[in-house]
Amino acid sequence: MQYISTRNLRFVLNEVLDLAQIRSFPAHAAFDHEATEMTLDAAKQLADQYLFPYYREMDKNKAYYKDGEVHVLPAVGEGMRAMGAAGWLSAAWPYELDGQQMPTVILNAAGLIFQAANGNLAAYSFLTTGAANLILNFGTDQLKSAYLAKMAAGEWQGTMALTEPQAGSSLSDITTTYEDLGDGSYAIKGQKIYISGGDHNATENVVHLLLARKKDGPKGMKGVSLFVVPKHLPQGDALVDNHVTTAGIYGKMGQKGYVAAHLMFGEQGTTRGYLVGEEFRGLNNMFQMMNEARIGTGVMAAASASAAYYASLQYARERPQGRHPGNKDVNAPQVLIIEHADVRRMLLFQKAVVEGSIGLLIQCSLYEDLSKISEDAAEKERAHLLTELLTPIAKSFPSEYGTEAVSQGMQVLGGAGYTDDFPLEQIYRDIRVNAIYEGTTTIHGLDLLGRKVLMHQGKGLQFLTEEIQQTLTPALADPATQALAETLAQGLASVQQVLGHLLGLAQKEEDPRVYLADATVFLDYFSLHVIGWLWLREALVASRALPTAAGEEESNFYRSKIQTASFFFHYIFPRTAGHKRTLLGSGRVTLETGPELLV
Repeated sequence: MQYISTRNLRFVLNEVLDLAQIRSFPAHAAFDHEATEMTLDAAKQLADQYLFPYYREMDKNKAYYKDGEVHVLPAVGEGMRAMGAAGWLSAAWPYELDGQQMPTVILNAAGLIFQAANGNLAAYSFLTTGAANLILNFGTDQLKSAYLAKMAAGEWQGTMALTEPQAGSSLSDITTTYEDLGDGSYAIKGQKIYISGGDHNATENVVHLLLARKKDGPKGMKGVSLFVVPKHLPQGDALVDNHVTTAGIYGKMGQKGYVAAHLMFGEQGTTRGYLVGEEFRGLNNMFQMMNEARIGTGVMAAASASAAYYASLQYARERPQGRHPGNKDVNAPQVLIIEHADVRRMLLFQKAVVEGSIGLLIQCSLYEDLSKISEDAAEKERAHLLTELLTPIAKSFPSEYGTEAVSQGMQVLGGAGYTDDFPLEQIYRDIRVNAIYEGTTTIHGLDLLGRKVLMHQGKGLQFLTEEIQQTLTPALADPATQALAETLAQGLASVQQVLGHLLGLAQKEEDPRVYLADATVFLDYFSLHVIGWLWLREALVASRALPTAAGEEESNFYRSKIQTASFFFHYIFPRTAGHKRTLLGSGRVTLETGPELLV
């Protein structure tokens, strides 16, 4: 069964984006076109064998906690080790650490394949990579030697242990403490909740990258440091209990095969942690992993929506139901539901969201690569600011619209979609958490409007405008895309008007709550323009490729791109008009609604 289009991934990598620049750097020279093709093929082959067959089984035979142990399917460990053995968990690492120096743009394209096949299982592996990357970038040689090989092999799980009962996204309020033991280690005491991958029996050790506050140290973010806190301490060839206690795991709406644990540290003995990076730089260092995880969350959401799209598309091509309006002959054969216009509307909505999200995520990955490896200071800054500006969108758009897309897919199946005979109901439950992971949509709205738009006096916004203009100019001259380009151009003029209004509020109002009250509405408004740009660009590329398309299948692929872009601008982009009215409005409904009125 299809769960993602590798043809679409190749279209974005090979036809929409120019990877020649990335390949020109010695570090990535090995990833020429042929190597990229082989990489995607290898990812699909591994996903088909180790991930996809267990997606629904991980839901039906969910993780559970019994007698102090967290039980998961053996497939979790087998899949992690298979991905480790194939080099996926350390793919971006340098050659000297047995990595492949794979560019992020290619790695995340492969990540979309893994996540679409089985986001529950893939998440264990790539969470481990994120934790290991912190040790790689900030840890001592001793920490690297002790942990990286096992984590890269998929033998040890890695986690990000931030959230506490009284401090969700407010990391400056964490209360888990540390004290220097004088031997290079620190005593960690406290608890963490909702820790993904926090404990399970498919791996012999779990390595927590944990934030803690110095006991009696500075308040707020200044007192927070980052530690490696393993479940078991490696001592030679042995593993010794480090008194990390699992209080239990959470019963979740979805992702039932992907553990979320409640952990306690230092309750049954001394829990030792090892400082990662400088003391009191914990949040700064952790944000590296958080930014990676935000893109990763977008990848997970887009991939889940992709799996739902292809499941509902297959159903629509097989399920006969009803007849065309106007045909009253009950003896006439029923038509497949894909023949009905409204079913095609729902399928087009899914396709527009899935492929728009994929285009955004791969574009962000390319910017991230350039921000890290370019030797040109101006290019490096440009790529960095574009990555920063687009990250809230890359996390939130696939998560919010992906959930809506899966809902539309379920509607395509009708009553069948609500049963567990088909995967739609599981995907719907699984994808919902992506809008919560790595900061809720509200937080990313505040980040975009309160910080990213204003960074460096709006330089990132200027760079993005230039990128969009590079698409608009030729698109306005192409008959196939001219009308779409005109719609986007008008929308961008409105964005300037809205931003001018909001920035005026920020200057006039003493209370920042006025400026930020509708930050989430602005996030959606701005996101739709960004996705509009990406769809316009894909339609333009498809229009140019169509005359020389080799065969009917290729011709239909390019025609589908143009048609889906048209759907986006006719059915989804018009939402911006309502957002504009809200953002320019003078009413302060949410601010003026006192808690006592919510009865």
